[in-house]
Amino acid sequence: MKPVEIYILSGFLGAGKTTLLQNILSQEKQQQRKIAVIMNELGEVSIDSNAVPEETPLKELLNGCVCCTIQGQLEVQLENMLQEYELDAIYIETTGVAHPVEVLDACMSPLFAEKLAVQSIITIIDTKRWQHRTELSIQLRKLLIEQVQHADVILLNKVDSLSESEKANLVSEIQSLSENGKLFMTEYANIPLSHMKMRKRYVTKPHEQAHVHDTLHMRTYVHTFSKPIDLESFEQFLKNMPDTIYRIKGYLSFTHSKDTYLFQYSYGMPLYIKEQMNMKNTLVFIGENLDHQMLKRELLLMEENQAE
Repeated sequence: MKPVEIYILSGFLGAGKTTLLQNILSQEKQQQRKIAVIMNELGEVSIDSNAVPEETPLKELLNGCVCCTIQGQLEVQLENMLQEYELDAIYIETTGVAHPVEVLDACMSPLFAEKLAVQSIITIIDTKRWQHRTELSIQLRKLLIEQVQHADVILLNKVDSLSESEKANLVSEIQSLSENGKLFMTEYANIPLSHMKMRKRYVTKPHEQAHVHDTLHMRTYVHTFSKPIDLESFEQFLKNMPDTIYRIKGYLSFTHSKDTYLFQYSYGMPLYIKEQMNMKNTLVFIGENLDHQMLKRELLLMEENQAE
């Protein structure tokens, strides 16, 4: 029996992993392959799972990172996938602060050594985030670099905002860190599926273990609003928010509209996308040393102060 292919999608918070996954699933569907997805979220609730089509088998690993705290759960879910479905490939979307090699280690369990074939680690980079990585803590900078060093395929995403000289410098930097990785420049994480297939995997180098809570001090905070909120007040909250909050995602409804919006925030840029269905007004915050009490207080105050 042919082993099931494994693809690990890596990259820092907000780089475009979920968009990449959607592009991949669309292409896999055209090729009529049987695909499943394992999605890991640091928080207690999943936001990105709605990006996966209903017909695609999906397992979610919440409230932890597969590279450290819930590695055992990944092994269990992989085993369940293999027992429940006949598959050609499984895509594992990691959290933005996962170390790809530690996710790889979880896929190499003796339980299914002959049933799985890891094809590639694909790291997607937000080019703006990379250019300003010195603003991050030392631990997070190390993680970004190691996500590049251990990748088989590296996507420099969001290159449409860069000049030609910036692109050249970026390519030079990344190539100096990754001798063997295949490098591609992308917009909206668009890439042909064939570019992500590897003939052989290179032996992984030693890496510095990055436990999400102990080393990187990454935390999540989940907040559910009891009613629609005022857009102006919300945007004022975003402006005053600590810069150690790297990612926010979730669903919001506002007092000025009957619509529900998918909300995405990364690298200081908020994005509102109108949704077709009503969703629970829940936001997931991901950041370094998050002050839960402060966030809860500010968000509750926003609800209380808005006009009825």
